[in-house]
Amino acid sequence: MMRFASLVAPLACAVMLAACGSMSMSSSAPAKLADGVFVGPNGMTLYTFDRDTMGSGKSVCNGPCATNWPPLMASASDKGSGDWSVVVRDDGSRQWAYKGKPVYFWAKDTKPGDRTGDNVNNVWHLARP
Repeated sequence: MMRFASLVAPLACAVMLAACGSMSMSSSAPAKLADGVFVGPNGMTLYTFDRDTMGSGKSVCNGPCATNWPPLMASASDKGSGDWSVVVRDDGSRQWAYKGKPVYFWAKDTKPGDRTGDNVNNVWHLARP
């Protein structure tokens, strides 16, 4: 019996480790907090746009606006969770939204930690929880 247990225990551990390795360890949130504001996976500051209607399921920043304010894009397989949701853009692409408000980067921020887009035209604001 002792020999059986000494053979089965390592096998059971190996199976459990293999199962853990196949599990996704990534968070479902597309952004993280840095100094009180949301930043994208690249560490760049995220913003919200006053002209976007909370909960509308869409972004009103398209074309040249989206060139200056690139959206935090979501993949076709991304699904919202908690306060994060996915909205569909005019071109059919998908964008992340926090509490129903789409989030964007600012093209003039050049490095993580930059926050030069806050209050641009009094309609762009730091994305905060």
